[in-house]
Amino acid sequence: MSGATPLLLASGRDADVFAIDDRRVLRRYRYDLDTAAEAAVMRHVAERGFPVPAVYRAEGPDLEMERLHGPTMLSACLAGDLSPEEASATLVELHGRLHELPFPGGSGRVLHMDLHPDNVVLTERGPMVIDWTNAREGDPGLDRALTALLLAMVSLTAFDPLAGLAGACLSPYVAGAPDDPARLLEEVVALRRQDPNLSAEEIAALPRAVALIRSLT
Repeated sequence: MSGATPLLLASGRDADVFAIDDRRVLRRYRYDLDTAAEAAVMRHVAERGFPVPAVYRAEGPDLEMERLHGPTMLSACLAGDLSPEEASATLVELHGRLHELPFPGGSGRVLHMDLHPDNVVLTERGPMVIDWTNAREGDPGLDRALTALLLAMVSLTAFDPLAGLAGACLSPYVAGAPDDPARLLEEVVALRRQDPNLSAEEIAALPRAVALIRSLT
């Protein structure tokens, strides 16, 4: 990016997203990360019909992608334009479609490993899944368990209306999943404990989140 100061669209824990123009965005990580693997997974699932933004360039910490227009699922829910039940059903459907796809060069399935309402953009073409940083190969149960855990954690540690929305999404998500999201819950809890971005409050809430999910299965 050169010339005019780029427009910052969003900032996450690890990266910032800038508008290049009306059709493209640049996601730039704040640390030395090669985005080639993330881009490869996105291109792989896109070629097989899964809804992701097009990738134009991956170079070092920079990932240039299609700019999506529309609210996130989270924003739509908070605005009252989408119900928690509709959001949960969409998450279940997206996971189901994704888990049909083989991981590139592997024998397992493609896992997103961060699917939640703020990582789904509702466009005119339908829901599009963003943020593939954690994508990996594995058992689809890991992906579903992590989504359940993320929803449970937000319901326990965030403030309303976010906490209430996450709690309202959790029960229908667990009920709609094709297998028990608690099956690999201990494995995803172990993964979350390794996340340096987790606060002490979030780590302390993990056992309560596990208990909440198990109470719904």
